[in-house]
Amino acid sequence: MSPRPFAVDDEVMTCIRPAQARDVRDIATLHEAAMGNSLWARIGLRFLCTMYRALIDDERFLCFVYDDGAVRGFIAGSLDTDQMMQQTFRRSWPALSIAAFPGALHPGVLRQLFGTRQYTEVSGGPPMPESLFCSFEPALRGRRISGHINKVLFDELLARGHQRVKVTTEVDNEGANRQLTSWGFVDAGRFRFYGKQMVRYELDLRSSDRVDPVSRHPAV
Repeated sequence: MSPRPFAVDDEVMTCIRPAQARDVRDIATLHEAAMGNSLWARIGLRFLCTMYRALIDDERFLCFVYDDGAVRGFIAGSLDTDQMMQQTFRRSWPALSIAAFPGALHPGVLRQLFGTRQYTEVSGGPPMPESLFCSFEPALRGRRISGHINKVLFDELLARGHQRVKVTTEVDNEGANRQLTSWGFVDAGRFRFYGKQMVRYELDLRSSDRVDPVSRHPAV
């Protein structure tokens, strides 16, 4: 059974907008708070700020924030993660290298950084857009904010002509697995990355009753 159409709350939707350069520190802070054990967060807030500052104007990077007077949540995705990250590191490596010191000197972090280049190959499947990170202040739970901002990203991808989107998460992340399944994502395979057992989910945007071809993000 496919998920029911998404019931849009216009009040929530009006608070969702494309991210801008002035939002970088808020996005980085939300990322660090929700994903403190992830690779980028372990390197530190300065690195996160530098990374998002480098990504924000990339034509392959899609990012929306929930702003009700203050930025309290965000979602970040990519049209082509592999190319986006390769060119970001190539273009901004001096600033990223400085920002990563000394957090990246930990042997475990260095090992994971080098392994990042193998992410696309290891996660498998054909190339497609991807939802990368999503984080909200805990006080927003229960208001369906994450569902709305996911819809904004998926609508954007469909409006740009993309048929599918992928999300990867840990196999034991019950919250993420439950939300993705409720959206109609299907398990497209398992893989191991950063020493964790991961699952790759895919959603057919064209056949989903929850997704509409609506663009809310200006093309670069």
